[in-house]
Amino acid sequence: MTKRKISMPFWCVSNPVGDPFGPAVMERLTSLEVCEILCDAKKQGLIDYTSAHDDDLVPWDAAHPEDDLDESSATFKTLQELKTKLHAAGLSINMISCNLHANTVFRNGGLTNPDPEIRALAAQKVMRNIRIAHFLKAEYITYWVARDGFECQFSIPWDRCYKYIENGLNLATRYIKQNNFCIKGGTIESKPNEPRGEMFLATTGHALGLISRLEDPDFWGVNPEILQHEGMTNLSAINAIGMAINAGKLYFIHLGNQKPGQFDNDSPVMTGMDGVKELVGVLWMMKKLNWNGIIEFDNHVLRTDTAPGKKNAIKIRKDFIKHNVESYRLAETKADQMAENSMLNKLFSEICDRQSPLASALENYDFDTIASSKIDYDTLNTTPVKIAQLDYEVNKALLGL
Repeated sequence: MTKRKISMPFWCVSNPVGDPFGPAVMERLTSLEVCEILCDAKKQGLIDYTSAHDDDLVPWDAAHPEDDLDESSATFKTLQELKTKLHAAGLSINMISCNLHANTVFRNGGLTNPDPEIRALAAQKVMRNIRIAHFLKAEYITYWVARDGFECQFSIPWDRCYKYIENGLNLATRYIKQNNFCIKGGTIESKPNEPRGEMFLATTGHALGLISRLEDPDFWGVNPEILQHEGMTNLSAINAIGMAINAGKLYFIHLGNQKPGQFDNDSPVMTGMDGVKELVGVLWMMKKLNWNGIIEFDNHVLRTDTAPGKKNAIKIRKDFIKHNVESYRLAETKADQMAENSMLNKLFSEICDRQSPLASALENYDFDTIASSKIDYDTLNTTPVKIAQLDYEVNKALLGL
């Protein structure tokens, strides 16, 4: 049975859960306190990895862009203590992502800000983020699109905005290689909107297209957010994941739950009114394609399920990790069962696995064979495909009937 490695990031656990209509409910924790919760989850066998934004770990001071290199600084001492705790628990870092969305100086973008001095500030922060990732032995860095977007189309230098992204990502790759850092790859996490009205890299397809234009496209992949980011514009997550796997660009995924067409709900796995069938379908596809990469959560506690108080601040967060992991394992187990279901496989094969010599001719661009083939149009045209019957059996399997 499949049992993929799981990552629970700092930002999911540390989130005190406010929203635009009300303040945070839970008490905030220091990065060291969050680290202790994550290390406890590792010791319980719930998770294998964690991830973080740089700002989840240590605050950023633009006046001291290399504070991480100063062994007398509070930043260095905190990073050293985090590293010690993580190492003692055997908890590895999947990725570190540079936060270019929270600080007010980046309100009109980080990598794509039209002001070159703000882009240089972003570059300094990216370089610091990479050093932190190397120090903590992270496998990846991630570019989440953050505030690289717009509300008003007339305010954008359209002849340069995508080049700015290329420059920023090429800078990161060059900096890693020049310093022989341990990071093995980078990912782009696309999003259609929020916090900006529109994003330059709105979907996984946008990200894959941009990667082909980078100096080192082999270094870069994607980490789509199942159900959430693609679902915000009613696109199908399974399509994005399938395309990324077939392109050899799916390095890991982000997972939560989402009501399609809304803002980024960031609900825990399979929590809410939607998402069970689509999640199981994605995991079924991954099983069929033999993709066994890392599942990384990207969600937070439901605000209803939080409560003030220091004791709650710890317990609720621990319960949140357990809920996500156990919910994901339910979906993973069901997907495995469906991948081995003889009735589903029979119906699937009838639809998708019809044999014909023309398959080879099409694959090999054999124009003569294709042109000269006598194809029984009437039989093909009058034969029903029976997809609804297959989906009925899928629903039976999902419901355990």
